[in-house]
Amino acid sequence: TVRELRAMSATAARIGPQLTNSLALDRRPSRRGKTSATIRAVMTPPDKLGAKPTGHNAPNPGVAERAILRTGSRMPLLGLGTWKIPKEQTPALVETAIRKGWRHLDCACDYGNEREVGAGIRAALTEDPTISRDDLWVTSKLWNTYHRQEHVRDACLRTLDDLGLEYLDLYLVHFPISLKFVPFETRYPPEWVHDPDASDPADRVMVHDPVPIAETWRAMEQLVDEGLVKNIGVCNFNVSLLTDLLATARVKPAVLQIESHPYLSQKHLVDYARSKQVHVTAFSPLGSAGYVEMGWTKPTEGAINEACVKAAAAAHGATPGQVLLRWALQRGTSAIPKTTKAGRLDENIDVFGWTLSADEMSAIDALNRNKRYNDPAEFCVGMGGPVPIYD
Repeated sequence: TVRELRAMSATAARIGPQLTNSLALDRRPSRRGKTSATIRAVMTPPDKLGAKPTGHNAPNPGVAERAILRTGSRMPLLGLGTWKIPKEQTPALVETAIRKGWRHLDCACDYGNEREVGAGIRAALTEDPTISRDDLWVTSKLWNTYHRQEHVRDACLRTLDDLGLEYLDLYLVHFPISLKFVPFETRYPPEWVHDPDASDPADRVMVHDPVPIAETWRAMEQLVDEGLVKNIGVCNFNVSLLTDLLATARVKPAVLQIESHPYLSQKHLVDYARSKQVHVTAFSPLGSAGYVEMGWTKPTEGAINEACVKAAAAAHGATPGQVLLRWALQRGTSAIPKTTKAGRLDENIDVFGWTLSADEMSAIDALNRNKRYNDPAEFCVGMGGPVPIYD
């Protein structure tokens, strides 16, 4: 079958160079009084990197494919996005994902389900002792209300406690938007509006607190120094913000996470980040699907319905969604699709061992229309005014 031929063709092309940077973990006490992990680079022979796991929970061979970050860390190219996954579904879904071979989990304080993600991680590691914490890649994000230097560490520690982890593989500044601090005991996660319970609806708005990105970043760097996080990066930054950060950062951002799909390819930003050794992760790689339930788009809208995507799917024995994910990976980005359906976990991870042709890639590239679904210039209007960070 097409699928069998596809799997048979996944060989040396996946492995890359003859020797690839991997990670070993030095254990040392942190200021939390516990053990944390820091990075030292080692060299791993390609035959070891290419070895396929065996056993009842052997993952799709593609999960071994990783992006090598500027720090030497190896981040799985495909991750499970956890935005908008209901709390009651999260533990079982995360446990199932890990069992099926997913090794990259994308989380955030603002998603409100990190405690449940942590429960799923613990359940998976308990069920299968052959999987360790070090096999997983866990990303989280600093929320807008914690940008002041004195709040960054506490926000990170709260995330670690909720996840039940000793360190994060990657910690990102969620938005280049700084809002007034909200104490944990007042509300967590704090979300966008400063006081949603205000008696006067006019007071149910965002309250901005202008914090320089450089101040926030210094505190992020200290998290790396302390061993609480291995890599730091940013989300939703444009070229100007990224350029400014790179000019002043002591610890350079390793990852830029942005909305990216065929309707919003952001080619110039992706190419610029790559030229600066900043890896790009695409959120919402399937485009409009995640925004229909929020009323931000229509079910019939989206690149997944385009004729060239459907034609490529038919040619490769794949689904249109798999074609969109394959496109994201082939253009050099990682991707973090979200699903609440356990069955989709198998579908979304089955995007390795086959490639789109140059013509298929070009046809999908041509779909770009600079269509952004997740834009605070629009969704913040009802919360006190637009925040046009992309203009």
